[in-house]
Amino acid sequence: MPEKVTAADAQLILQLYDLRRETEMRKARSWFMTEFWPENADDFIKVAFAMGSPENAWLRQVSSYWGMVASLVLQGAISSELFLQPAISGEMFFLLAKVQPFLKELREKMGDQELLANVEKLATSSEYGRKRLEMTLKRVEMLRERMAATVR
Repeated sequence: MPEKVTAADAQLILQLYDLRRETEMRKARSWFMTEFWPENADDFIKVAFAMGSPENAWLRQVSSYWGMVASLVLQGAISSELFLQPAISGEMFFLLAKVQPFLKELREKMGDQELLANVEKLATSSEYGRKRLEMTLKRVEMLRERMAATVR
């Protein structure tokens, strides 16, 4: 039986959307979506350890935002059924798909087994989420191939 979505769930979703519209968050999201294409754990770590750089701040902002939201959903503060709708969580799946192929190695190299753990747990917590992640992984791979072809 589907969980009951409340007006409070909807209000929180709208508030989270407003946070995504903040000027610096928009820059961070734009950078992450269009410019940051790590091919391996070391590419991610290079930015993660570039303290003081705008890219480091943006990486932390995007990853901590989606980690925070995933935590709220996993703890029951927001309906998972509502949150997992593509218009609401599509960007979270994109974040995970960009790093999922090397996430285990990334966690080992950074010494943080909890890195993006709530994002991964939420994304894979349902059959729908697992299918969405698989589709997003394919989309990210297709985009990587297209970018590589234009560079050649």
